[in-house]
Amino acid sequence: MSGDERRGRDDRTQDARRDARGRQRGEARAQGRAGRTTAAPANRARAGDAARGAAYDTLRAVEGSDAYANLVLPPLLRERRIAGRDAGFATELAYGTLRLQGRYDAVLAQASSRPLDQVDRPVLDVLRLGAHQLLGMRVAPHAAVSETVGLARERVGAGAAQFVNAVLRRVAEHPLEVWLTRIGDAADPGGQDAVARLAVVESHPAWVVRAMRESLVGSGRSADELGALLAADNLAPRVTLVARPGLVSADEVAEQTGAQPAGLAPTALVMSGGDPGDVPAVRAGLAGVQDEGSQLVTLALVAAPVEGADERWLDLCAGPGGKAALLGALAAQRGARLVANEVQPHRVRLVEQALRAVPRDAVEEVRTGDGRRVGEQEPASYDRVLVDAPCTGLGALRRRPESRWRRTPADLATLSALQRELLASAIAAVRPGGVVGYVTCSPHLAETQLVVLDAVRAAARAGTAVEVLEAAPVVAQVAPAWEPVGGRRDVQLWPHVHGTDAMHLTLLRRV
Repeated sequence: MSGDERRGRDDRTQDARRDARGRQRGEARAQGRAGRTTAAPANRARAGDAARGAAYDTLRAVEGSDAYANLVLPPLLRERRIAGRDAGFATELAYGTLRLQGRYDAVLAQASSRPLDQVDRPVLDVLRLGAHQLLGMRVAPHAAVSETVGLARERVGAGAAQFVNAVLRRVAEHPLEVWLTRIGDAADPGGQDAVARLAVVESHPAWVVRAMRESLVGSGRSADELGALLAADNLAPRVTLVARPGLVSADEVAEQTGAQPAGLAPTALVMSGGDPGDVPAVRAGLAGVQDEGSQLVTLALVAAPVEGADERWLDLCAGPGGKAALLGALAAQRGARLVANEVQPHRVRLVEQALRAVPRDAVEEVRTGDGRRVGEQEPASYDRVLVDAPCTGLGALRRRPESRWRRTPADLATLSALQRELLASAIAAVRPGGVVGYVTCSPHLAETQLVVLDAVRAAARAGTAVEVLEAAPVVAQVAPAWEPVGGRRDVQLWPHVHGTDAMHLTLLRRV
């Protein structure tokens, strides 16, 4: 019997012994008195649900200290020895609540007797966790309410627990479909504002919804795909492994894990369960956890034709090291050498760890440096350059659930300026006949097409000619199942189409 089933059975037993006001009746009440501790309330042991407690603590860390959920929760689970199904429950509860926070806040606003801006943030996080169990997970309503009320009592006090109980019971009165209609109608009462409706129903800020629609159209796709794209952002991503060529084969990784081919990149496999950290090839650095789209754009850079020598490669923004490790493995097969550059010292250490299994003669250097200066310091020195530029991360909202609530349109100005500088540096660092791969984990046009257009024009003004290569045939060479969209030289991946993060790739050759 699962933990939730046991908890639900206990809840049904207790509910049967309570009166209409929630008080225990008769014998059950007397037994409760007899079994009570004589310790003062502050000294009584409080037995909470470990999985729900870990999810709550993750939400508090994300809200209170701008932490990232994927960096907070795993250590918590290890520290508290939460494993197996309970770990999976905690992970879905925390990540799912963060992804769908906008939707649940709209529901809670209708179910609450007070405005949400008057609800203490710790209490609001408890309510969000309860709403996700009721509307987004297969948890029995009585268990979702009672366990969340217990969490509230333990973490935020008895008075708040009564409020949580009342609100969640109202949420439990209707299924998800009814709530979606209600919150959609509240956001778009006239039925004319599709962005407002999608923003609340699919839990994305309105500016992100508009940007995604523009990106779809700008990439040659239909705006009618917007709903499917936003819905895909709300799904937990698959755990995808990379079998680094020359270090381990995809078949060997499959034998160790039972993973299946992902479908596009020949190096990518999808795990159906288990901890990737337990996989021998992953522990040894022969394989790693890496989104298939991230693998695909890296493979495409290496497959793009260069004119002349193909001996020295550069990963300009190498941290945390996933693409660098794949590049290093491929460089070893080609007889090339990789320089991995990263501006943040702590991320340099991550790159070194990721590259630990790559043959030493294939890694020229892992260094700390400002990528914007490399072109000036080492002009025309590399045959291939990867620019995996810092970006808003709008293409990885499945993976970084809190990002959608942290990013603002104001971030675009700072990031796009940095992206232009990095791409200009890469163009200067690559030799004539060499290739630059410009990559972002964002489909936003301001971070993709406009950056490339400005960089190419700036290079021309400086006397450097750059041509944009046809990336789709190169990707198709790597991934035969790839279906290009006509009219674009660049490649844009989509979670609702390809099952990957929304990675962008432009290939440029200096001429």
